[in-house]
Amino acid sequence: MNRSAKRRVAVTGLGSITSLGHDVQSYWAQLVAGESGIDKITSFDASPYGCQVGSEVKDFDPSTVMDPKEVKRNDRYVHLAMSASKEAFADSGLNLDKIDKSRFGVIISSGIGGMDTIEKQSRALYERGPRRISPFMIPMLIANMGSGIVAIEFGAMGPNFSVVTACAGGSHALGEAMRSIALGDADIMIAGGSEAAVTVLGYAGFCSMKAMSTSFNDEPKRSSRPFDAQRDGFIMGEGAGILVLEELEHARARGARIYCELAGYGASCDAYHITSPHPEGKGLAIAATRALGVAGLEPSAVDYINAHGTSTPLNDKFETAAVKSIFGEHAPRIPMSSTKSMTGHLLGAAGGIEAVACAKAIETGILPPTINLENPDPDCDLDYVPNEKREVPIKVAMSNNLGFGGHNASLVFRAIQ
Repeated sequence: MNRSAKRRVAVTGLGSITSLGHDVQSYWAQLVAGESGIDKITSFDASPYGCQVGSEVKDFDPSTVMDPKEVKRNDRYVHLAMSASKEAFADSGLNLDKIDKSRFGVIISSGIGGMDTIEKQSRALYERGPRRISPFMIPMLIANMGSGIVAIEFGAMGPNFSVVTACAGGSHALGEAMRSIALGDADIMIAGGSEAAVTVLGYAGFCSMKAMSTSFNDEPKRSSRPFDAQRDGFIMGEGAGILVLEELEHARARGARIYCELAGYGASCDAYHITSPHPEGKGLAIAATRALGVAGLEPSAVDYINAHGTSTPLNDKFETAAVKSIFGEHAPRIPMSSTKSMTGHLLGAAGGIEAVACAKAIETGILPPTINLENPDPDCDLDYVPNEKREVPIKVAMSNNLGFGGHNASLVFRAIQ
């Protein structure tokens, strides 16, 4: 293998499970229709919390994608990862019997891991004592188990690890999977993110930080409003977004349907603050510029940006500044939407579901809108595709994500040439 030659990376499979549906078809149809999956919390009593709404995956039976015994031995975030991974693999049309398993890997991010397991096992410890702790507790809660369990399911013996970089994790996982293929360490990778932190402790922690919206508890579908002057915090979401990445010639040789190419990846750190992004968006600008450089593209080539767009006062303002610094006079001409306005913020899974949206945008020529953008913020003055989808040919799409700790990740997707 000539490791000095960069190999191109195709996207051949898509999988998702979100509040907008248990598959990509449902997710995409509702995104482009501007439908919100955010509602009152149903999985626990949220009345004591400042934020009482969320983006929950409802009516999901994990035994449809995992053996019932394995369901009990794994956390909900693993159940969600398995659902999206199986959909993505089926969508790719790959045949397990014809895959070199040593060149087939998995990288799945989770920002928090088994939060529900931590809560339930802590309760068991304090109420019933240490002998009542499950022997599966540790593997259930650690954040690498999504990658591990999915690899076991498919027999994938190639590169396998998890990325834990908070809300940038899903994009980092995809970027590192891209590198594994580009450098010749793998031919096929399952990659993305999964998160299930809509729990009593998860909400308590984020509400205590005053990071979540509290102004729209009676109007849940209006609560996530990126770039709008009335935004006051993010809305927690759960789910998973998974892509199958494949070396381009490997995909072509088997006649695969190819959505697009994952052509660029950049990573950086703000080195500024544990939770606040850099006021000038310097770290994101570094990551995005690196991603464009890897893709061999000028900033003017970008046709669409899927923004991090969390609906928090600082993020949306600073992200706008970053985009202006990257794209200069071209910035106002680039459509940039935040699908978090409909899905909420899936933390470590955000990059995964937003990468699915980029691939579908390139495939269909449809841009999902930023809904609830009703009151323009003078500090957020770019084209955010307000409230309604837009049909326009897309050759190059960028997806950006930021995470606590100052982590930044940028991905560049382009139509196959």
